[in-house]
Amino acid sequence: MQPFIHLKAVRKVYRSGKTEHLAISDATFDVMPGELVSLVGPSGCGKSTLLKILAGLHGHDGGELQIGTAEHSFDPSRDVGMVFQAPLLLKWRRILENVLLPAEILGLPMGEARERARALLALVGLTGYEAKYPYELSGGMQQRAAIARALVHDPKLVLMDEPFGALDALTREKMNLELLRIWKESKKTIVFVTHGISEAVFLGTRVVVFTAGPAKMADNFVIDLPHPRTLDMKTHEKFGDYTRRIYRLLGME
Repeated sequence: MQPFIHLKAVRKVYRSGKTEHLAISDATFDVMPGELVSLVGPSGCGKSTLLKILAGLHGHDGGELQIGTAEHSFDPSRDVGMVFQAPLLLKWRRILENVLLPAEILGLPMGEARERARALLALVGLTGYEAKYPYELSGGMQQRAAIARALVHDPKLVLMDEPFGALDALTREKMNLELLRIWKESKKTIVFVTHGISEAVFLGTRVVVFTAGPAKMADNFVIDLPHPRTLDMKTHEKFGDYTRRIYRLLGME
């Protein structure tokens, strides 16, 4: 099977006058269609920069980057859905109207989009909240609405930048389970950025590890844990082996 995302020796340099800052050095990995790949590493190591490159918001300064396949072309303006750390819902719009925003921007047929938005709100567990305003929902519920919004235009790729980082620990674990359920049902390709080592292992079919300092990609490996994932898997020996591998790469063991 052909990779949906292919990176080989991708690098990114930020320039300010005569000063250069190496944001990404030699990112090399593939993402297969339908995978959920976790990018993990400390703050400032280039994870979010790589996400912006995949979204078409930034260019790269070297290496190879290919998104899409011979059978399925890729247009970043149409084929990417994004979820950020904050839900970024418009406070003056009801939840259904917030979810519909990408469809409005892209000029999609609104009758079909409205049906899809309602179906997605059901998928994320928000049936009955369509007419609520964001302030009437908890933080976790707002983030579920943000996930529905990212899916409403049926993108081929969903990019998630620490989407649960602002939630309390219990809500975050619940959202991890919800995301896995939504991923299985929607069959989307997802790239998920986090600085949580346990979260990266629990969610990912594959984990890509970035280290600080020289902003180098340190490892890329498959997570061989069964689906559906359950929270008690975090006590299994294999789960511990994966987390210790990442700790060692980050110089924390």
